[in-house]
Amino acid sequence: MDMDSASSVVLQALTQATSQDTAVLKPAEEQLRQWETQPGFYSVLLNIFNNHMLDVNVRWLAVLYFKNGIDRYWRRVAPHALSEEEKTSLRAGLITNFNEPVNQIATQIAVLIAKVARLDCPRQWPELIPILLESVKGQDGLQQHRALLTFYHVTKTLASKRLAQDRRLFQDLASGIYSFACSLWSHHTDCFLQQIYARDEAAALSSLERTLLSLKGTQHECCMHIFSRQVGSDSTCREKLEKTIILYTKVLLDFLEYHPCAFIPLIQRSLEFAVTYVFTPAGEGVTFERFIVQCMNLIKMIVKNDAYKPAKNIDDSKPESLEAHKIKTAFFTHPTLTEIGRRLVSHYFLLTEEELAMWEEDPESFAVEETGGDSWKYSLRPCTEVLFLDIFHNYSQTLTPVLLDMVQNLQGHRIVNIVTSVTFFSAVYNAVGLAAYELFDNVDFDQWFKNQLLGELQVSHHRYKLIRRRVIWLIGQWISVKFKSDLRPLLYEVILSLMQDPDLVVRIETATTLKLNILLIEQFLPYLESIFGLLFQLLQQVTECDTKMQVLHVISCVIERVGIQIRPYVGCLVQYLPLLWKQSEEHNMLRCAILTTLIQLVQGLGAESKNLYPFLLPVIQLSTDVSQPPHVYLLEDGLELWLVTLENSPAITPELLRIFQNMSALLELSSENLRTCFHIVNGYIYLSATEFLQNYAESLCRSFCDLLKDITNEGRVQVLKVVEIALKVSPMLGAHMFQPLLPAVFRGIVDGERYPVVMSTYLGIMGRVLLQNFSFFSSLLSQMASECNQEMDQLLESFLNSFLFEYYCVCSCMLMSHFEEPKLSDDEEPPTEQDKRKKLLALEDPVHSVSLQQFVYEKLKAQQALMGDQGFGALMETVDTELVRQLQEFLQGL
Repeated sequence: MDMDSASSVVLQALTQATSQDTAVLKPAEEQLRQWETQPGFYSVLLNIFNNHMLDVNVRWLAVLYFKNGIDRYWRRVAPHALSEEEKTSLRAGLITNFNEPVNQIATQIAVLIAKVARLDCPRQWPELIPILLESVKGQDGLQQHRALLTFYHVTKTLASKRLAQDRRLFQDLASGIYSFACSLWSHHTDCFLQQIYARDEAAALSSLERTLLSLKGTQHECCMHIFSRQVGSDSTCREKLEKTIILYTKVLLDFLEYHPCAFIPLIQRSLEFAVTYVFTPAGEGVTFERFIVQCMNLIKMIVKNDAYKPAKNIDDSKPESLEAHKIKTAFFTHPTLTEIGRRLVSHYFLLTEEELAMWEEDPESFAVEETGGDSWKYSLRPCTEVLFLDIFHNYSQTLTPVLLDMVQNLQGHRIVNIVTSVTFFSAVYNAVGLAAYELFDNVDFDQWFKNQLLGELQVSHHRYKLIRRRVIWLIGQWISVKFKSDLRPLLYEVILSLMQDPDLVVRIETATTLKLNILLIEQFLPYLESIFGLLFQLLQQVTECDTKMQVLHVISCVIERVGIQIRPYVGCLVQYLPLLWKQSEEHNMLRCAILTTLIQLVQGLGAESKNLYPFLLPVIQLSTDVSQPPHVYLLEDGLELWLVTLENSPAITPELLRIFQNMSALLELSSENLRTCFHIVNGYIYLSATEFLQNYAESLCRSFCDLLKDITNEGRVQVLKVVEIALKVSPMLGAHMFQPLLPAVFRGIVDGERYPVVMSTYLGIMGRVLLQNFSFFSSLLSQMASECNQEMDQLLESFLNSFLFEYYCVCSCMLMSHFEEPKLSDDEEPPTEQDKRKKLLALEDPVHSVSLQQFVYEKLKAQQALMGDQGFGALMETVDTELVRQLQEFLQGL
């Protein structure tokens, strides 16, 4: 691409590509795509986005095309890769100046420089870091900022490389720039503080941003003196200051996580700092939520760090572990622990006014936030609960009396001021639920349930919904810890009542508790119809995807527990799920929940699930089609649904057979779902071997041949088991269809396969061929003799010697003479249609239907008749005497 003539046409195409008119936009985009592989194209783009006189949108687009080109064409092995000469020129052009005036473009340039650095630094681009450092030292404010921004993205990208050689290179690089980066951070921090005292807020903001970039570019041992005063009235300045504080604490947390032993000298000061700001009045009015979360995480990580715990035998403990344990023991005194425990419950467990308002205004969103929103590392409430659990577990002897005292103060007392007291009751119940396992020996939960909690659930005051919701949650926490089975019918009555509560959050919490409580089916069945109907009503009523997923999960659990007992009650659900599937087209995680429900539904319905096929089969088709984007989310559950559908199918249908077209691409993936794919193939063979093999055996055999070239021994067994099952179900067709795989099996036996499980499968396959399709074995033997350039008799002798020597790998099978339905306990699943098919097949299988003793006897008699008594006697004299003795003993009685 000639630079002079190309610049104008590329510039014109980029300008047109920023148009809102699709008639102009589309041809321009197509032209730019064609130029992507042209030599010189990226040099033109570099000149365009470095020209500050051009339109910002055009320059922005030029940067994006350049960045995308790095991903596609920068590597030497990439198709249409950039030449080394052009890359050298581009690298030089990228770092000639750091004066980009537009922040967004500057960030994109920094990112693309980092992308190149990941591939080329330091070997092909040794000058990058020195030039960046030199630019950072400059006096020009814009240049310094842009160089710092680039420096941050480059170091972040290089640090993310995981190969050992790359890690060593980065360590060498980091050791050379660490001191400089730290001094730079210190300098900008000092400047920021000076400018704050001088009330120069504009300069302070600029210095603070440089401080952030400097800190991001290194792992500094953060100072403990984080100031907490508000800075003027500028919210932007305060926001950046808070970001700085969070970065400080993050570095401290990273230091603790990756270097716990080196962190030991900081344990005392870190605990003093975090506890002071979070659990004493010193932090009131000056802390903010993310900072509190970071401090709580700091305490939690110190409390539960394995490196800070002595061994059970003190003499086996490392000195640093003993030192850390000593520091922790000295810090966590009885008064300190008591204050932490009380303040966690009485302050941090309380619902805030904002949360209460959210409950009133948007109960669904509140329920989602409470039950599974953000990670505990970043959200205050779950972080608080995790800290409480860890503190309570490690210091239960001190904290148990504290919590029991709080509970004692509640028992027997009615709430006087409902508006202000319900949140405290709820907070204490929350603590008792979280600490259920620790309180096992200290709380008579059954008596508490009967004497107080049941009464709490019956108070109908509007604000008492906080207590009703928390009590039913509390019961759910204690069900698996201590709860008498004879109380469960009473609990089901409570659940039935609360599922009709006026408050949506209470109903959602009750549904969640239900899934933990279905243990004895006979106790639950009288309530099944009513509760399942209320669950379905709740599913229809809620509108948030997360809430629908939550309710669907409960419904799935109910169906799973009651099995076939669900059949009379699922009609409405069956009619509703297609509508919900259609509505959830943009919500793949909700669709995953629907798939899970369908899996349980098919298992519960058994053969009746065939009535769902008009909806079910298109769902399976979409979920397992790797050419469709949703498969990334739906594949695993879609395969499981496919499998249970086959297992419960009473007969093959054209539509069910047709979706196997998806399987070739799935086998090519060789993913963790491969085992399920093999089970699906087996399911089709059991369901309709002839029709299935005639349609798909050829493509399946090709896939198997490809797989066997590069697969684990476990994978080889899975492939070969499919062949063995095909031979069992359809001996003639199976041998014909999978003929290309059998020579490898034959050779494996002759050569003495090393892995017993693989050898066992080889023997099973060839044993099937010998037993049920001897003519095919003869032709295979002839083929192998020709390929090995051996006589057939010689090869057969080698095969039989190896076959008989290794036959210990194969287990003996029992005779089966009749089919009868097993008697099932309440907790056992009834046999699927596939289980029945396997049983019927086994009754016809010679392995199970023919007595080996009788079979051997008849074969010997046939041989005797063929050779005559004299000839047969001479033959038997050639057999080892011990073997003859064993054979006579085996045939005794016939």
